[in-house]
Amino acid sequence: MATANKLGVLALVTAAVLSLTQCGSGSSGRDEKPSGGEDRRPSATAPGNGSDDSADGLEQRVTGYTANFGEDSGYRHPSRTDRETLAAGVALLLDHRRKEAERRLADVDFAVRTVTDDTTGRRYAEVADRSEGGAAPRGWGRVYLDLDAPVRWSVQVPHPVADQNTERLGAELMSRSRGGILIVAGAHRKAGRGDEADVAHRRDSVFHALCAELIKRGLPGIQLHGMADDSAPDHDVVASTGKGRTAVTEGRVLADALRERGYDVCRAWARTCPLAGRSNMQGRAAAAHDVPFLHVEFGPKIREDRAHGRRAVEALSKVTETWRGR
Repeated sequence: MATANKLGVLALVTAAVLSLTQCGSGSSGRDEKPSGGEDRRPSATAPGNGSDDSADGLEQRVTGYTANFGEDSGYRHPSRTDRETLAAGVALLLDHRRKEAERRLADVDFAVRTVTDDTTGRRYAEVADRSEGGAAPRGWGRVYLDLDAPVRWSVQVPHPVADQNTERLGAELMSRSRGGILIVAGAHRKAGRGDEADVAHRRDSVFHALCAELIKRGLPGIQLHGMADDSAPDHDVVASTGKGRTAVTEGRVLADALRERGYDVCRAWARTCPLAGRSNMQGRAAAAHDVPFLHVEFGPKIREDRAHGRRAVEALSKVTETWRGR
């Protein structure tokens, strides 16, 4: 009888322990996500703590970051201090003053992390918002800066996701061509109130502040956009120098390289083209400082098909190669 009582007590204790273990596991009842569907790649999107601790493909990191962008994904308008602080922090990185850059960027809760592209072995400084995973993301974007070569040019992605796969093309160009800095906007262009998240057409964004800092340094830039088939039905690409004409030579290099790969290009410096980016704010800033700037609209065929995308990036790299020698 005593033995039976002991077995009964043991059974009760065991049941209690199992119950406590389940409560502490983070289960949320019927809304629990099955373990087979969990995203097990947090390092691809999570901002770092400043250490050299990540090895992913650059494209994976960028597209992982933008994967959840949508019209309702959130955007907070940055103050002038926010914009100036972020631009100053990136400027310090460009000047190889990383510790100072980390301190400055921490003032607005951004972190600097070294990431290694596991395909090419090349290293980049990633500037990312520590609050990206919050319920109300600020949507201020990310920066990737080549650590293995002097920075000589920029590639800019103002409308990630909204202009489908332009973020992928930007990352591929960074991986293919040395000496670049990639600026990716942090929200869908329709995420804010009115047009406040449409950073290509506003001066009061973090994106513009960063591009303006690069322009002050004389760094030429390529800005990537996506157009619908019916926007320029006779062309695969619209290439433009925006408001200025400083990059006409580079525009011809790009257009010729694209034509050699079988694409029809509308050359906006030579004829009237739709979507020529004359009102683009980063292009206007570049024109005011006589800094080369290219505004490139890619049709769906190039953005949606991997093989076409690779050929387009090859053509873009013909331009960045000329800028590396500046």
